[in-house]
This record gives sequence, C-alpha cells and structure tokens, in this order.
Amino acid sequence: MSARTTRRTRLFAATTVALAALALTACEGDGSDTGAPAGSSSVPAGDQAKPSTGGSESDGGKGTDAANGSTGGGAATGSGSSGTGSSDSRSSDTGASDTDSQDDGSMPGKCSASDVKITATKVSRPLNHLLLTATNTGSKTCMLPPYPAARFGGAQSVPPVAEATKPQSLTGVEPGKSGYAGVLLSSGDGSGENGYETNTLTIPFEDGSIATVSLPSGGVYVDTALTVTYWQTSMDGALGH
Repeated sequence: MSARTTRRTRLFAATTVALAALALTACEGDGSDTGAPAGSSSVPAGDQAKPSTGGSESDGGKGTDAANGSTGGGAATGSGSSGTGSSDSRSSDTGASDTDSQDDGSMPGKCSASDVKITATKVSRPLNHLLLTATNTGSKTCMLPPYPAARFGGAQSVPPVAEATKPQSLTGVEPGKSGYAGVLLSSGDGSGENGYETNTLTIPFEDGSIATVSLPSGGVYVDTALTVTYWQTSMDGALGH
C-alpha cells in the first residue's frame, strides 16, 4: 500500500470518529432537551395529583376531610370536647348546689306564730312586770325575732325595747324548749302617762303571722313606761334577776 493510500485511510478513520462523536453529542443534547420538558411537565402533573393530600397537610386535614365527607366528623369531635367541658361545669354546679342545700338545711329557720305558743304570766318581782314565754311546739328548731313587737289592746305602735338586754345572737328554740322576754307594763312611781286597762295582746312575727296571747285574768294596766326586753334563753335574763 502506498503512503498516499495510507494517509487517506487514516483521514477517513479520523473523519468517521469525528462524525460519530458529533452524532453522540447531538443525541445527548436531544435527550437533555427532551428530558427537560418531560421533567417540567411532570411537576404540574404531580401538583395536580396532590391538591387533596397537599391541601390536607397545609390546611390541617381539611382537604382530605372534605374529599372524604368527614368535615362534619371533625366538628363533632370539637363539639364532644365542649360537651365534656359543659358536663364538668354542670358537675361543679351540682356540687355547689348540694353544698348550699345542706347549709340551708342545717340553718334553723325563723319562727312563725304556728311554730310557737306564747303565754303571759304576771310576776311578783320586779313590780309591774309580765313574763312572756315562747315555747316551740313544732318539730324543728327555729329562731325567734329579736324581741316581741307586743301590741296591747288597740295600740297603734309597738313599745320600745330595752337595749341593755340585747344578747350576742338571736335566740333559737328547739322543739319543746322556750325563749323568754320581760315586759315592764307601767311605771312604779306613777310617772307614766296615758295609762289604760287591756285584756288583749297580739305579737306579730317576721313572716306576717300573728300570735294572740291570753293575758292574766282581769287584764293588765299599761302606760307610757311600757318597755319590752329582747328574747332571752332564760327567765332570769328576761326579768333582770
């Protein structure tokens, strides 16, 4: 083979290699161009496929709940929590109510004219005094008014109360027990005025009921010295002995 032929052969081989490399480069470029669009088109497709799941992640599961029709289930769960809270609140209220009821039940109520019987007795000492005795005829302990608002005869006003006889607390009477009050009917030295004889006595209670008290035979004499004491737990306290 001649030298000229050899150079042609080598040039042909080099040209063939160059063409092959160029073709390969072109193929790689086409694949890259083709892959890029494919890649970009797959992103929207992925985004379109994710609204429900992506939405559930960003919106706290609302997308999934809406798709599954379970949005109401989420609301029901919240309602259940509220209901539990309400139940606890009601339990607390009930407990408080029970406590109040027990406290109310343990506190004696106010006496009424139907709960007590009041009698009036003349005493020898001190002079011109009357002893009122209020006996509980009911089945429960009750509290007497601070003092007897005694009305003798047709008197339009109640007598004043001797403040020195005020106890530390109201007088309560158990069933069958009694409270006592003293009444100064008239002055012993004749200094009283507008005196009159009467044989009737009524004592009102705080609930509006009125007790009618029988006076000693022959009635009593009262004048402007008329004074009553607070209800006491003993006769001595009522009469100042």
